[in-house]
Amino acid sequence: MVAAQPSTQVRPEVMATDLDHPWAVAFLPEGRFLVTERPGRMRVIEPDGRVHAPLGGVPAVAASGQGGLLDIALDSGFARNRLLYFCYAEPGNNGSSGTALARARLNEDLTSLQDVQVIFRQQPKVASRLHFGCRIAERQVGGKSDGTLFLTLGERFSQRDAAQRLDNHLGKVVRVGKDGSVPKDNPFIGRGGTLPEIWSHGHRNGQGAAIAPDGQFWMTEHGAMGGDEINLPRAGGNHGWPVVSFGVNYDGTPVGTGQSGAPGMQAPLHHWTPSIAPSGMAFLTSDRYGSGWQGGLFVGSLKFRYLARLTLRDGRVVGEERLLQNLKRRIRDVRQGPDGWLYVLTDEDKGQLLRILPAPMTK
Repeated sequence: MVAAQPSTQVRPEVMATDLDHPWAVAFLPEGRFLVTERPGRMRVIEPDGRVHAPLGGVPAVAASGQGGLLDIALDSGFARNRLLYFCYAEPGNNGSSGTALARARLNEDLTSLQDVQVIFRQQPKVASRLHFGCRIAERQVGGKSDGTLFLTLGERFSQRDAAQRLDNHLGKVVRVGKDGSVPKDNPFIGRGGTLPEIWSHGHRNGQGAAIAPDGQFWMTEHGAMGGDEINLPRAGGNHGWPVVSFGVNYDGTPVGTGQSGAPGMQAPLHHWTPSIAPSGMAFLTSDRYGSGWQGGLFVGSLKFRYLARLTLRDGRVVGEERLLQNLKRRIRDVRQGPDGWLYVLTDEDKGQLLRILPAPMTK
């Protein structure tokens, strides 16, 4: 793979600051933003950067380690129904926790969530502070929502072998209806000993998700030491963890068979070694940055603190450019806004919401 040639220089514009480990951003009408903070708060941000008090109605979260209040996504009909979806680490008994997916309505005065309902719970809950996954994407067919949601689920680190079994939700992508129902065309419907919500399995810790312009579901996930991946989970697919990987265990020993692939297991579209700790991801459909960037994929790096611009050709990654390296901040989320600009969140105790703009030309 060749390095992508930069066609546009960019600069970050601070939209809001002093956010407490922000994890995800969604775009409300009239230029407002809705941001989750991992400790368990959800806030509206005005276009001028004013940050509202935390919304009421957010359920208790297990805010420990990598857990807390995580992804958020507005319903495709939000302008009509004010529905949104969010996922979080839900506390259980005896120090256990698990990823949960909830839906709610944002009230008209932007102060509270109403009609909060948990529509999916990862089973089993595990006593672990790691690998919750928790990215949401609304599935599209023919350019329209089909009424279902994808949710990425980590294998909780200590239970990684469970990612290959179908009697649990650990290390899976699940697909559920917006009311939590199980779609009748899910791939494992009717198979004994299998949980019907499962869409794909053999995942480690999905930290990014996006719907491509053609409607395909894409995700990023963390490897161990090396082997971070971009995957295109398809119905019933097995993505190999922890049998195969392009990385190795943290002690340097091989993962599983020590091979990077095996028959019957889906290879990643792209992988990184050394690991970059990929986070949120977004496809750029606007021409705000010039035609050279249009159609590209943008992925945050937590470890190396940059925004990756990936050039795609014929369904393959053919180039990568590292942006915002001077920022020196962990990038947790990246989204394209309704205005066509890219927005990122930085993951820190004084986190920022940034809009990415073209840099002025210099002589």
